[in-house]
Amino acid sequence: MKKKDDFKVKFWGVRGSYPVVNKNFLKYGGNTSCVEVIAGNHRIILDAGTGIIPLGDKIFKEHISSSDTMADREPVDVTLLLSHVHQDHIQGLNFFKPANILTTQLALYGFSGNNQTLDKTLAELVYGKSFPMTIYDITADYNINDISESEIIIINPKSHKRSVKRISDIKNSDINDDEIVISMLKSNSHPNFGVLFFKIQYKNKSLVYATDTECYYGGSRKLELFAKDVDLLIHDSQYTTEDYLSNASPKQGFGHSTFEMALNSASASCAKKLALFHFDPSYNDEKLTFIENYLISKNPNCFLAKEGMEICI
Repeated sequence: MKKKDDFKVKFWGVRGSYPVVNKNFLKYGGNTSCVEVIAGNHRIILDAGTGIIPLGDKIFKEHISSSDTMADREPVDVTLLLSHVHQDHIQGLNFFKPANILTTQLALYGFSGNNQTLDKTLAELVYGKSFPMTIYDITADYNINDISESEIIIINPKSHKRSVKRISDIKNSDINDDEIVISMLKSNSHPNFGVLFFKIQYKNKSLVYATDTECYYGGSRKLELFAKDVDLLIHDSQYTTEDYLSNASPKQGFGHSTFEMALNSASASCAKKLALFHFDPSYNDEKLTFIENYLISKNPNCFLAKEGMEICI
């Protein structure tokens, strides 16, 4: 049973680029980006890679089992945050079962970055020509919102009421300690329009989700300040340094970090814990276990995210 002060994180997809189905990828998992956050009584989902499919199945089953009578079932209320619209962060969206429940409230926030609104972009990329239904066939109350780093999202976890306000208009008295506060930071280090990093704050605890970022020499000062003293930093860690600098197939400029870059970001920001995330789909369990053991020897407060892993902040 959820407690009103709960602040939990569960990983449902930790891969980058494309999903992997292979017996040698079971320990860390093969689904693409999706992280579930429970703050109080409210569910927030970070990105909609293939990991959102099993998460949606779980939510759907909970809804069905809440009552034998359809009218008495507990409604689903979800805030979904999209870092960007590259395929590995949206490819599970049209298989999210709660979107087919009439009483579902699904509020999606993000940006498209290509001079059109997010709802139009998703209608074309996720539905439209690539799927046998349109975005307008969705049964749920589906609200798609463009958001920017000049705004914050405030959520009451009891009523699930959301409001978006400009940072310049906010006073400390406007935010209650019992409310969830979500802020954004735009990064241009990822090709094709960049990404949004998200910070979620609740009950004096905080996490930052920084996927698809490339920290060049000297690190990212903006990210370090954004993630200053957070309880958990979830950071892109797609490549080993060897692959990143490979003579045969270099990855520099692809918009992704090495494991060492993530460690440096965590150290510079004084993050209490670091979750390494968004692994290259060619890295199997044996390789990732070797990498994890090495990294923990350098920073005991870091770990490689695994599908199904749940932690309390």
